[in-house]
Amino acid sequence: MSVSALRRAARETVSGLPREFWWLWTSTLVNRLGAFVATFMALYLTLDRGYSASYAGLVASLHGLGGVVSSLGGGVMADRLGRRPTLLVAQASTAVFVALLGFVRDPVSIAAVAFLVGMASNASRPAVQAMMADIVRPEDRVRAFSLNYWAINLGFAVSSMAAGFIAEFSYRAGFLIEAGMTLACALVVFLKLPESRPDKAHGSGAPGGGASERVGLGTVLRDRRFMAVVGLSFLVALVFQQGSVGLPVAMGRAGFTPADYGFAIAVNGVLIVALQIPVTRFIEHRDPRRLLVVSSLLAGYGFGLTAFAGSVGVFALTVCVWTIGEMVNAPTQTGLVVRLSPAHGRGRYQGVYTLSWSLAALIAPLMSGAVIDRLGAAWLWGMCAVVGTAAGVGYGVLMRRLPAEGVGGVGGVKDAAGLKDVADSEDAAVPGAGASAVAPAAARPASVSTAAVAASGSATAAEVDAV
Repeated sequence: MSVSALRRAARETVSGLPREFWWLWTSTLVNRLGAFVATFMALYLTLDRGYSASYAGLVASLHGLGGVVSSLGGGVMADRLGRRPTLLVAQASTAVFVALLGFVRDPVSIAAVAFLVGMASNASRPAVQAMMADIVRPEDRVRAFSLNYWAINLGFAVSSMAAGFIAEFSYRAGFLIEAGMTLACALVVFLKLPESRPDKAHGSGAPGGGASERVGLGTVLRDRRFMAVVGLSFLVALVFQQGSVGLPVAMGRAGFTPADYGFAIAVNGVLIVALQIPVTRFIEHRDPRRLLVVSSLLAGYGFGLTAFAGSVGVFALTVCVWTIGEMVNAPTQTGLVVRLSPAHGRGRYQGVYTLSWSLAALIAPLMSGAVIDRLGAAWLWGMCAVVGTAAGVGYGVLMRRLPAEGVGGVGGVKDAAGLKDVADSEDAAVPGAGASAVAPAAARPASVSTAAVAASGSATAAEVDAV
């Protein structure tokens, strides 16, 4: 491909998106460039502070538990208070807690603050995704979510390298730098991003409901179709989490060094940074039904092939397979979640969707450790293949039952049956939605039990309906 063709492709990829999206994108990039805690927390606790690996694992689990708690709380805040206030509160709180984490010494205090860091940092995710859906046109959302995902991985790749040098100098400096960059994100939000939450009087309601229909957590939990997506998302996330959980343990047990693992997993970040934009151009106008099925299979069998890896090169090849699935799955699934969410309930819907990934991050370490210890790594990779296949079949069945607007709207094209795509009615009703102006204010089987609650319409769901 010529240089001029590459330039034209780049222009087409980034053109047509509103200015507010790029400020939100910048905030995401800055936040990930400063990511230090998630990368070196275990090393800080074991090498610098001298705590045991078991304690480091406990702190990591508490950090993940904080994310589970805030997934729902952040979604409710995004709908009730607004996207902008939620982002400001979450980012400011994260900055304070991260800075505090660099100074506390008592093991109980460290664990408690790590929980607060996980809770505060994860609370902003539903608001970011809801705001992005508010300000970007339906036909551009897959592209927008993909660019945001690219920024996340670019920032993480750079911060991982920088964090290594910072840790050589001072772990505390790393905490303070992350706190400062998180405050910079809050400053960008405060100065450049107006509120985007649609007015309930003008936004459309849930499918089949009027604009004034109330959206609470109970509404989300009783949405069987959406909860099925959340359950499938949990399965896929459970597989993808093995890249940072099961893979290093399995490679270590097989006699490979941390440097070997670092080389293999680096392929993931390099591929995403290099290929996410071209992949986005390829998938943007393709049937999301097939994309979700194929990405689930690539994830499952990519990790499944790890059972046959005997060298670093083969491990790297398996990483290539599931990374392609990750690049396809992330923007496509996020677009589907937005399509299934009513405009004035996007925060809660995104919160429940984020919960699937938070739960996967919490469960995956326990699952992979138990399977490797009791059955061996080959069983773990075989289970990944089975789970990926189950998710692919689930997406195939679910997407076949979606109405035309639920299928075609994700990618902004006609669905596989050639049915006409329907633009989001809520975006047509909300002033400025999809344009450069932001509407004025008025992005691994707990999901099974949640889906059961949704299907039964039980008292539990009704009790949280007002939240």
